[in-house]
Amino acid sequence: MIKLRKSEDRGHASFGWLDTWHTFSFSSYHDPRHMGASVLRVINQDIVAPRTGFPAHPHDNMEILTYVLRGAVSHRDSMGNEARVPAGDFQLMSAGTGVTHSEYNRDGDALELLQIWLHPNVKNTEPGYQQKTFAEVDGLQLVVSPDGARGSLLIRQDARIWRGRLAAGAEVQHMVLGATVWLQQVRGEAIINDTIVQAGDGVDITQEKILSIRAHTDSEFLLFDLP
Repeated sequence: MIKLRKSEDRGHASFGWLDTWHTFSFSSYHDPRHMGASVLRVINQDIVAPRTGFPAHPHDNMEILTYVLRGAVSHRDSMGNEARVPAGDFQLMSAGTGVTHSEYNRDGDALELLQIWLHPNVKNTEPGYQQKTFAEVDGLQLVVSPDGARGSLLIRQDARIWRGRLAAGAEVQHMVLGATVWLQQVRGEAIINDTIVQAGDGVDITQEKILSIRAHTDSEFLLFDLP
């Protein structure tokens, strides 16, 4: 079963310094039909104006993944980490017992990122920070897993996240491991089995064992294989 969540149906807010689209209920946007998928709770697409950002704020008991699409995030947290996270990098922060962090765009151009939250499968653990640049490859690339397989970031949940990149006309298959898959289209247009997805669209997939993903145009997506 495949359910399409169109980009234009997402929640949206604009604050001058921030344009943000919410795939699932978040902040002032609330829709009881869209509260997440399995352990996946948040996918926000944020565009942050130059020399602005999110001041220090707390989190706990959440796995927070940031994927930078353009620009760079300047990160600082209460664990003592200070980092610049450029476009193409993934950052995974395990909030555990509690962490405070800030995220700023220190540059003169806009910053665009996906901020993703997943519920952990263990609570009140020691907070942790990871960041990685993955080589740009075609096809499916494992970027997050519960065991750090293939050099992926280690998450405190039985979830696996792949970055997919396909040239126009290319196709890849995915053997589903968990009970639920969420696919978030980042760029381009593709067909998931028989469902067409475009940039910003999300697809909630259950009761499917094999996914065939074919790119209409050069495409990028994130595929979440969830318990």
